[in-house]
Amino acid sequence: MATKKPWGGRFAQTTDPTAERFSASIHFDRALARHDLRASRAHARMLAAQRLISESDCDAILGGLDALEAEIEAGTFAWDPALEDIHMHIETRLRERIGEPAARLHTGRSRNDLVATDLALYLRETAAALELGLLELRGTLAARAREHIDTVLPGYTHLQRAQPVRLAHHWLAYVEMLGRDGERFAGVRQRVRFSPLGSGALAGTTLPLDREATAHELGFEGPTRNSLDTVAARDAALEFLSAGAIAMVHLSRLAEELVMWSSAEFGFVELSDAYSTGSSLMPQKKNPDIPELVRGKAGRAVGNLVSLLVAVKGLPLTYNRDLQEDKEPVFDTAATLRDSLEVMAGAISTLQVQIDGMRAAAEDPMLLATDLAEALVREGVPFRDAHEVVGRVVGHCVEKDVSLTSLSRGDLVAFHPSFTAGAAELLDLERALEQRSLTGGTARANVLEALDRADAELAARVEAIAAEVAGAKEPR
Repeated sequence: MATKKPWGGRFAQTTDPTAERFSASIHFDRALARHDLRASRAHARMLAAQRLISESDCDAILGGLDALEAEIEAGTFAWDPALEDIHMHIETRLRERIGEPAARLHTGRSRNDLVATDLALYLRETAAALELGLLELRGTLAARAREHIDTVLPGYTHLQRAQPVRLAHHWLAYVEMLGRDGERFAGVRQRVRFSPLGSGALAGTTLPLDREATAHELGFEGPTRNSLDTVAARDAALEFLSAGAIAMVHLSRLAEELVMWSSAEFGFVELSDAYSTGSSLMPQKKNPDIPELVRGKAGRAVGNLVSLLVAVKGLPLTYNRDLQEDKEPVFDTAATLRDSLEVMAGAISTLQVQIDGMRAAAEDPMLLATDLAEALVREGVPFRDAHEVVGRVVGHCVEKDVSLTSLSRGDLVAFHPSFTAGAAELLDLERALEQRSLTGGTARANVLEALDRADAELAARVEAIAAEVAGAKEPR
């Protein structure tokens, strides 16, 4: 049975119930309610200032919008799928509360520019919140890194032991990559610094709206410059989804290491019971389910990006209903990343580092084979020749099942006359760490400097975002 007429007086027939269910978006776009109310308040004040509505109508509208916000916050607002989206819900309920003045609110605007405005407000706010979440995790990693400046473990390439590094240096790598994620979300906020409101359905309006006024009230720098682009564009949402997908991939890499490191085969860390689960069958198991879930949820974020890219790739200007598909992936990625950041910060802050196990793995003399080649370089041997020589030395050790550091100078000279001492004298774990003192290296002084720099950067970013958020708050 059909239930309602489509919007406006053009249609004689009511909407088929299957079409109504198919097209309804209120089950997800209600997340924009607060932003829709804010945009509506700014629009109403501007209409009154432009004498397109009376001051009394404006007061009635503002009071009614406040009442609707209270209903939504209290959970008493009635959501009706027949009303399709958040905009129709607010306008319909407002008319029920205040009567005829509510019909004036939509003067000079379209749901096309309104939803673009709501989404811009949402993206700006959510991108700031997610950068704060990234800063919290970066701070957790930096704090744990400071605890473990002198904890040493193997660095890996191809998941094979490569060279020794400090655990602090390893965790600071994630501080760096998550910092770039934060910059990407800051970039999203830059891309939504102009207000769509007033662009209308696609070509603006003949009414004398003041787009500058609504833009500034909503915390934007000014109005967007092309009405067609404004209602058709979703690249800010795509950029948000891209930033979210990359951040989730970074979290997935960190989670993968926690999964591996907590296994008996590595024995590098033990996750807190609060971030682990047991087996329904095997009582001895302690499973790293939380990092595994983060690793798995990265696929959702990647999929959300792909889904919106595909949705918009062939759309002609301007608005098409396909664009309704922009919000669910955005909301899902935002929630997934927010929760993943929170649980990863908890898991990192509470895990126990198995210092001895890490060091035992890092003390494998083979990890210093490159240092042995560089000892030859310092004696004037071309590196490629030195690499070949040490490769033969390593092959000898593997074949004879002897330690690299057991080779005397006489043993080494048999491979090349430029060796000046035995391997035990040439190779030392602590010296190997300290000699890597170039910018970005794992020497102790470098790591301490990087930690101090990270702490200062994190504090500055938190302060900057707090100021930005305070400046974007709705005036009441």
